[in-house]
Amino acid sequence: MIGQKKNKPRKGKTTRAERNALEYAVSARDQGALDMVTAAIRHKQVMLAFQPIVSTRDTDRPAFYEGLIRVLDDTGRIIPAKDFMSAVETTELGRQLDCLALELGLETLADQPNLRLSINMSARSIGYGPWGDVLRRTVGGNADLGDRLILEISETSVNQVPDIVQNFMTDMRARNVSFALDDYGAGMTSLRVFRDFDFDFIKLDGSFSRDICTNRANQVLASAVAAIAHKFDMMSIASRVESPADARVLGELGFDALQGFAFGAPTVSPPWVRKAAVRQARG
Repeated sequence: MIGQKKNKPRKGKTTRAERNALEYAVSARDQGALDMVTAAIRHKQVMLAFQPIVSTRDTDRPAFYEGLIRVLDDTGRIIPAKDFMSAVETTELGRQLDCLALELGLETLADQPNLRLSINMSARSIGYGPWGDVLRRTVGGNADLGDRLILEISETSVNQVPDIVQNFMTDMRARNVSFALDDYGAGMTSLRVFRDFDFDFIKLDGSFSRDICTNRANQVLASAVAAIAHKFDMMSIASRVESPADARVLGELGFDALQGFAFGAPTVSPPWVRKAAVRQARG
């Protein structure tokens, strides 16, 4: 009708068509990620990348390493975890990736008798038969592997099924396996994890480490976490440490260990692999 104002989308508002397009794009992206991971698992196109964790007292020598799962596409290119993990973490594909990460980590520990290694897991994998079979069969048959294995569980994952995690930790502690609480502070953080769980390590979420040398609020919060961890005999680790200045401040705040690009990016060619390649080249 002449003179009647048309209903125009208000500035800054998302229209239904835009929302539908966005939802379609996200769905297509997630399906693509699922297809990629499915193919990678089928063809065993996965590997571990290793990142060092260093003591604040001796940053020149790794105290241990974290093994991070990497998925390869059909060209052999490594796909970053951020491109697929959110799409698979609640599916059986996520459990299969946990299983492959554990298998690769245990194989590495068996090959490297002086290595200590942490491997990520989801609380959802505790009830996944193949994952539990690999862990109990391998660690149960070699006490030394249990001594050198650290299982990392995110705080979010712990809080989803706390009773199951507690029972699992008790079972695995009988086999000398250690545990790290990962990503502390990333979500709905609770002090109950200190009281209710017997973790050996606690890893402060990386969002608190970045630019901590100039962020007073993060300094206060990080210092409190380190202090509480020490009271509960946990080793405190700051993750995603990217500068010497941040590393210095985190050490002064009481952290026992540091992890991040300041000390080495995740690599599929850690020192023991490079040494083996040199020996092989020399014949």
